[in-house]
Parts: sequence; C-alpha cells; structure tokens
Amino acid sequence: MEENRGNFNAGKAAKAGISFGSALAMVISYTTWHSVGWAIIHGLLSWVYVIYFVIRY
Repeated sequence: MEENRGNFNAGKAAKAGISFGSALAMVISYTTWHSVGWAIIHGLLSWVYVIYFVIRY
C-alpha cells in the first residue's frame, strides 16, 4: 500500500540522496587521496565514507 502525498515521491528522493552521497564521497576522496581507484571505492560506500570523513577529520 503506497501513500501519495501530492507530488512527493519517496523513491525519487531516496535515489537522489544516494546519488548525492556517492558524488560527495567521490569528490572528498579524490581531493584527499588524489586517486581515482579510492574515489570509486568510496563512491560505492557512499554516505558511510562521508560520515567517516566528517568524524575523522
């Protein structure tokens, strides 16, 4: 059962959040490590790496 509240679509919002998290993780990783390989790995980890980076640095 899906509840529709106006034009809000939770699936699209979740995908946008995941995409933004991946992009943010890759940019942070590449800026920090200057490695495309690490940027790809961190992009796959997405928000996990972003949160780790915020806590660590």
